Amino acid sequence: MKATLRSVRIAPKKARVVAALVRGKSVADAQRTLARTNKKAARLLEKLIQSAVANAVTNDGQDAAKLKIKLLNVNQAQAYHRGIPMSRGRVRSIRKFLSHIDVVLGVEGVDEGVSASKKDAEDAKESKDVKDAKKKGVEGEKGAKGATKKKPVTRKTKTSSDSSASSASSKKKSSPKKKPSTPKSSS
Repeated sequence: MKATLRSVRIAPKKARVVAALVRGKSVADAQRTLARTNKKAARLLEKLIQSAVANAVTNDGQDAAKLKIKLLNVNQAQAYHRGIPMSRGRVRSIRKFLSHIDVVLGVEGVDEGVSASKKDAEDAKESKDVKDAKKKGVEGEKGAKGATKKKPVTRKTKTSSDSSASSASSKKKSSPKKKPSTPKSSS
């Protein structure tokens, strides 16, 4: 129940705007929305969704009225490199981006990702973990992670008196410089 569109000549940034309009909607609502949207990406997504519906009906025997858009990804593909001439024989480079678009359809009201037996096993494991934590005297997962918090770091601000004291202390630390000895003249 999926369809893909590879290396289509539309920027992914522009296609993602239209994809956000129909993501998660039923197929009928998505087709109505796309029919009223005046964008190139809308025409591409309409055809792609029609293809995904045809795949679901033909290959999986699903009812087209019960389908919804479960996943709609728009990823960046390769880019064409073009250029515009500039002064002094230079060229300003331009990249024309292509997109990969993927659509996965699902049946409304059905969770395909996890089967019922897996859900039951996960619930049993969680309840066992909670019982073990209570035996140890820890309430839930929050207590198990640790209750220590880091103290916020405070910094002292220097005042003018502090800065003069620090400069005086830095002078004390440095080795004293020898004054050049000048020969005393006797007159």
